[in-house]
Amino acid sequence: MKPNRLLNEKSPYLLQHAYNPVDWYPWGEEAFGKARSEGKPIFLSIGYSTCYWCHVMEREVFENQAIAEVMNRAVVSIKVDREERPDVDRVYMSALQAMTGSGGWPMSMFLTPDLKPFFGATYIPPLSAHGRAGFTEILERVQEVWTSDRKSILETGERLTAYLRELSSPVSSSVNVDAQTLDRGFEAFSGSYDTKHAGFGHAPKFPRPVAFNFLLRYYKRAGNKQALAMSLETLRNMHHGGMYDHVGGGFHRYATDAEWHVPHFEKMLYDQAQLVVSYLEAYQITGEEFYAEVARDVLTYVVREMTHPDGGFYSAQDAESALSHEQPKRKKEGAFYTWTQKELGEALSPDELKVVELYYGVEERGNVRADPHNEFAGLNILHVVKSRDALAEELHMSLEAIGKLLSTSRSKLLHVRSKRPLPHLDDKILVSWNGLMISAFAKASGVLDRSDYLRAAERSASFLLTTMHIAGDLKRRFRDGEARFSASLEDYAFLTQGLIDLYEASLDIRWLEKAIELTESMVRLFYDHTNGGFYDTDNSDSAILVRTKESYDGAEPSGNSVAVLCLLRLAQMSGNRKYGHCAEKSFRYFSEKMVRAPEALAQFLADLDFHLVKPAQIVIAGQRDGTDTAALIKEVHARFIPNKVILLADDGRGRAVLESFLPFIKSIVMVGGRATAYVCEDYTCQLPTTDPRALADILDRTNRRNSG
Repeated sequence: MKPNRLLNEKSPYLLQHAYNPVDWYPWGEEAFGKARSEGKPIFLSIGYSTCYWCHVMEREVFENQAIAEVMNRAVVSIKVDREERPDVDRVYMSALQAMTGSGGWPMSMFLTPDLKPFFGATYIPPLSAHGRAGFTEILERVQEVWTSDRKSILETGERLTAYLRELSSPVSSSVNVDAQTLDRGFEAFSGSYDTKHAGFGHAPKFPRPVAFNFLLRYYKRAGNKQALAMSLETLRNMHHGGMYDHVGGGFHRYATDAEWHVPHFEKMLYDQAQLVVSYLEAYQITGEEFYAEVARDVLTYVVREMTHPDGGFYSAQDAESALSHEQPKRKKEGAFYTWTQKELGEALSPDELKVVELYYGVEERGNVRADPHNEFAGLNILHVVKSRDALAEELHMSLEAIGKLLSTSRSKLLHVRSKRPLPHLDDKILVSWNGLMISAFAKASGVLDRSDYLRAAERSASFLLTTMHIAGDLKRRFRDGEARFSASLEDYAFLTQGLIDLYEASLDIRWLEKAIELTESMVRLFYDHTNGGFYDTDNSDSAILVRTKESYDGAEPSGNSVAVLCLLRLAQMSGNRKYGHCAEKSFRYFSEKMVRAPEALAQFLADLDFHLVKPAQIVIAGQRDGTDTAALIKEVHARFIPNKVILLADDGRGRAVLESFLPFIKSIVMVGGRATAYVCEDYTCQLPTTDPRALADILDRTNRRNSG
């Protein structure tokens, strides 16, 4: 079949549609001009390459020759990868939610030629059934009304656009946010907590790491053991469930059931990155090896399957894959990850099989109970149903023997699975998600004392700053040799956060300098100096109807919440009062939302926790590669001290840079020629120490004092 214009794009999602009979256009003036000149409405389809229902709609609708012919006559069809263009997606998702009360992907929107939305839906089946309108019927109705009553459509578009602009207008008032705001946030989370299966709300259950970011800090502040227990139990149950890939490592997108058993099998980079940090913080608090092991396992998966040869990290892996190499077009969700009992028996020894069956709940008829569409009949989704202690007692074996059998079984199953048709890999590199992953590797390098993790973080940072930060202009996406699309607020904010974390892990001053450089650009391009808060876009694309200020901390934190925390941290690290002022003004801008719906702004609550205390400034005088410096820093990384910054005053350029920011650094010197730690607040320091054990005592006392 002849390809359409999408063949010239780099997006894996757009390329998936390059051979549809639909005359697709990428987002841009060519499509807009055609709609205007021909007087046609626009059909805008937004999705991403690992979106399961996007695949379904393509097979059912966009590969249908008869439907495509009508589309090509009646509308100008535009395809957008939401991961490349979050600015486009954000505007029309807001419109869809205003129309229907919900949203999702694929997003199917009809627009006027001047890009104003007038009708929208998510997945639309090809034909009407069960009271649900089909795509053919909707298309015919749009064409009919566009011809006979265009005025009403244009008026609808105007009203919706006015509503979207009103949503993004400056707030008229602010309210006070304080420790009580954090209390209300905790109450909101505890009220939605599932006391039976853990997690928040009902099925489907998403791993929302920003919730842990807040709750663990609230535990530290208030000594609230329930906040800690909810977090730890959820983290444990998420890993034990089928939402975790027990063979290859890494978390699937979400659980479709309340028990965390049946996942949506897609894997996203941003989930891996944020959850690694959550498990690391749980490990710092509890000292339980389980949480550290999960973090290691996820990072092993990312290195093995999600890493570009030059250091960047890929975006996602698909939920569905081919059932066999012989029938590549017969695809099924979870085909790569599920097992029959027979397949397990063929791969494992009898002893291994017995342990795997008991540990992971394997059954001959399959272990998926809540399966209304019989999608997983006869299949097993591995999930932990027994503790290793209970299993050892039942089988009269040692824990060591159980662990060894599970380990050898996993290696064998990973080898067998690697021969199956692989899920599609979305190999584009996004600055924002790479920023999150840099944070994960950087933090893990310190907490787990792994130099290879530090190298992974540094390679990614170097790749982004070399390949995607060109002449001061940051691009959002890299793929197939091309860096493209203006970076959004989340790109600047997430990368800045990653570089700050990388500096605190490596103590290499160049990462702090780059973080400050990016922050200056972020403030210049996105900050609203009049009202506070950051715009999501830099206003360079006139086709974007509304310049939004996103605040919802969902599967990913909002660009605003991460930007605010970066400002707060850099204000402490550089002494630049402008950063603190911008952060405070942003709190005022979003304060009403924080008070009204604290659960929706979980990362903002974590920011507020940082803002309400005097963060510890931990300054080390010493050589960056010195073993005595490493011994002191190890004590810092071993503890959960969320409200802190780390600085190194060496005898080189790092000291000179810090002294130019912070004059008090001149008084930070080594004692007796040994690396020396100073724990300070507001640049006033306690007595210095060269002894790691003494530093541990100081940190513990400071940590207790900085808790509510």
